Amino acid sequence: MRKTFAMPKGAWSAELELVGAGGEAVDLWRTLTSHGVAHLPPNRLDEDGRALETTVALPRRRARTIRICAGRPGFARVESMNIGARDGIVLTDAARHMLRLDANLSGLYEAAREDPELSWVAAGAGRMLRSPTVFEDVVKTICTTNCAWSATVRMVTALVEELGARAPDGRRAFPTARAMAGVDEAFYKDVVRAGYRGPYLRSLATDVASGGLDLEALADPELPDEEVAARLLALPGCGPYATAHMMMLLGRYSHLILDSWTRPTYARLHGRKASDKTIERRFRRYGDYAGLAFWLFLTRDWVEERPT
Repeated sequence: MRKTFAMPKGAWSAELELVGAGGEAVDLWRTLTSHGVAHLPPNRLDEDGRALETTVALPRRRARTIRICAGRPGFARVESMNIGARDGIVLTDAARHMLRLDANLSGLYEAAREDPELSWVAAGAGRMLRSPTVFEDVVKTICTTNCAWSATVRMVTALVEELGARAPDGRRAFPTARAMAGVDEAFYKDVVRAGYRGPYLRSLATDVASGGLDLEALADPELPDEEVAARLLALPGCGPYATAHMMMLLGRYSHLILDSWTRPTYARLHGRKASDKTIERRFRRYGDYAGLAFWLFLTRDWVEERPT
C-alpha cells in the first residue's frame, strides 16, 4: 500500500507498508544493511538514525535526494523536499524497488523456522538491498572485481560526482548509461582510475545507451536462472564472480557465493574450516534460497540488535 501526502514548508513524504509479496513482515533496517551497496554513492547509510539516503535520477537530467526510514509501526517513510505528484510516484516506486517489497520470501522463512542457526531470519530478514536500476548494480559489481573495497568506493564516487545528475541539495545521482558513454577512455583511466575495467565500463554503457543491450530485462522473473547467468557472463568485465554477485542482486539465490571473504567467515562462525561441498550441503535444504541462507548466516552480526 502506498500513501503519499504533502507536509508544511516544502517537505514531502510517502509511506510504504513493510509487507512482502507473500504477506511476510519486512525488517527495514536489516534490508538497508543487507549489502555493501548501501555504502556506495549515491547512497549514504545513517547508522544512528537507521535510515538510508540516496539521490535518484529523474527524467530530463534531474535528480532528487530521498531518505528512507522507519515510519509508523509496520511502515517505511520516504522523505524529500519540494516534490511534485508525478516525481513523488517515481521516487516512491524507486524506494519500493530498492527494498524489494515485491519479493516473496515466505519459502525462505518456512525453511528457516526449522533451522536453529537461522530461525531469526523469519522475523523479516533476507531482502537484499538493490539499486534503482540493473545497470547501476552491474557497474558497481564490475567495480568490485579484483580490488580492495576502498578502490571500489573511489571508482563509484568518481562516476557519481563527475557524471551524475545534480539534485537541488547538491548531491548527485548515479550516472545514466548515456552520460557514461559520452566520456572517453581517458576519463576512466585518469579520473575514475578504473584500470582494466575502464574499457569494459565504457563499452557496457555504450551498448545500453544505444539500445543494443537491455540490462533491465534481466530482472524479469520469467527468465530461467541459466539464461540470466549466460547473459551476465557475456557482458564485458562480468566473469564468474561478478555473475554470482549479480544473480543475488537480481533475486536469484540458488547458488552460494564462495570466495575469499565468505569461506573464512563461514569457518570463523562455524568453528572450523569446511570444504565447499560441505558448505553447500549445509544449505541444501533451502533449495532456491540456498545462497541467500548462506549470506544471512554470514552477515547476522552486521546488525546490532536493539532492545524492544
